Amino acid sequence: MIPAISGWTARVFACTAAALIMGASTGCLRRETPVEAGIRTQVLHRGLGADLSDLDPHLATQTADYSVLSALFEGLVAEDPIDLHPVPGLAQSWDVSPDGLVYTFRIRPDARWTDGRPLTAMDFVESWRRVLTPSLGAENANLLFVIEGAEAYNRRAAGFSQVGLSAPDTRTLRVALERPAAYFLSMLSSPAWLPVPLATIAKYGDPVRRGDPWARPGRIVSNGPFVLESWKAGQEIVVRRSDTYWDRANVHLSAIHFHAIDSLDAEERAFRAGQLHVTEALPPAKLDAYRRDNPRVLRIDPLLGTYFYRLNVKRPGLADPRIRRALGLAIDRVTLVDRILHGQIPASSFTPAGLGAYQPGAGQDYDPAAARSLLAAAGHASGRGLPVYELLYNNSETHRLVAEALQEMWRRELGVRIRLVNEDPMSVLDARRTGAYDILRSSWIADYADPSAALELWRSDSGNNFTGWSSVEYDGQLFTAARTQDPGARNAQYALAEHELLVSAPILPIYHYTHVFLLAPSVRGWHPTLLDHHPYKAVSLEGP
Repeated sequence: MIPAISGWTARVFACTAAALIMGASTGCLRRETPVEAGIRTQVLHRGLGADLSDLDPHLATQTADYSVLSALFEGLVAEDPIDLHPVPGLAQSWDVSPDGLVYTFRIRPDARWTDGRPLTAMDFVESWRRVLTPSLGAENANLLFVIEGAEAYNRRAAGFSQVGLSAPDTRTLRVALERPAAYFLSMLSSPAWLPVPLATIAKYGDPVRRGDPWARPGRIVSNGPFVLESWKAGQEIVVRRSDTYWDRANVHLSAIHFHAIDSLDAEERAFRAGQLHVTEALPPAKLDAYRRDNPRVLRIDPLLGTYFYRLNVKRPGLADPRIRRALGLAIDRVTLVDRILHGQIPASSFTPAGLGAYQPGAGQDYDPAAARSLLAAAGHASGRGLPVYELLYNNSETHRLVAEALQEMWRRELGVRIRLVNEDPMSVLDARRTGAYDILRSSWIADYADPSAALELWRSDSGNNFTGWSSVEYDGQLFTAARTQDPGARNAQYALAEHELLVSAPILPIYHYTHVFLLAPSVRGWHPTLLDHHPYKAVSLEGP
């Protein structure tokens, strides 16, 4: 972790003390801050939040993963920096069949891996085969199920020859879809769709087994606008501009330093000390002060994402949907946002606004009387007979404040007792993967702007479910929605599915995100986007 306050304060104090003692100027000069040096050298310093667990794109599940991986890798399609509409990436062009089922991509002749090897259409075929191979256990493999035969292959019900992928030649990739998907191109920038260097991965282990240590400094081969220079675990990831990237002439930044800081207060102090151009977030308690005193560095951007709690339905009591729903109805989200989460939006549904004409199903509104009735009907009035549940969250002042608020609401309204457990991010991810939790603090940020991006997470077979909950009815509603072409009817079907999700309550939505963070005036090309994606190729640094 970088220091919360730079050495600048100490140097100024030393210079001042010396001047008082000597009665004359000492000649001490203020050292250039990283932010000031960055403007001169085009080096961006970005707060990352907690450190990453891996730089393997196919195993990425956290928001911070994309922040780094989008610098190191590029997919077939890139994103416009202003509104994220699909623009050519490694594919210089593409065609779509009249029925919307077959996409033909033409790979750039100058597409290269960082080791100088040409990047071919077969690299995509083999990379997507890896994502879909069951032994890898890629949590986001389901994103590729839109490809014909992909789901059957992932479930070992068909061979890979039946998957709708082919490479007629080194520069042509053909993708046949299971069904028309208007959002298909927008999906292709997310990490699960990125190409990876299979030959390099095979040097260090089995490419379709987790734990292969290929994505490390000195080993990793990538294809994006930047290359990995160093990674100090828990402190900093440094990437520098690539010499092999096809569009390197239009990459303005010479390097990016991603600083792992899991304390919002420490990150805010680092920004004030000139150590960061952009923070990952801002302590909610400081929002009003920045609004009043320094609004030019404050950003409150829209964001398609939800802060929520997972409930492990295999734990005693939590197997009963009445108890789970009671917990959801006992949350006063409006008060929570007003008192703690300044700038966020109370969430009674899982899907946020911003998904076009889609309107979510009936939500988990605050109704403590109904919550108590449900708990009593389940045989646990005033919480009698229920165990003390552990609420697990990772290091963060905000997570702690939210957890403490809900702990008190559930005690006051329902008599349900909660023990708070705070662990490091890697331990929390392990607990999520293995189901070693009762209640788990979670977050979701959309990979693309469509209701399916949110609701597919909770399919019975989703690699991102992690609750133990399954519903044949819910799965069937998603199946029907995905194959409904009329937009209105499709949205209505998704709304039915979300209603089922919220009534069964394996998850408890808390609030919908806005992205509240700090951005130095010197940063150019950092536009507000619904997915919080900021193509680094468009970013530059300029002085006052």
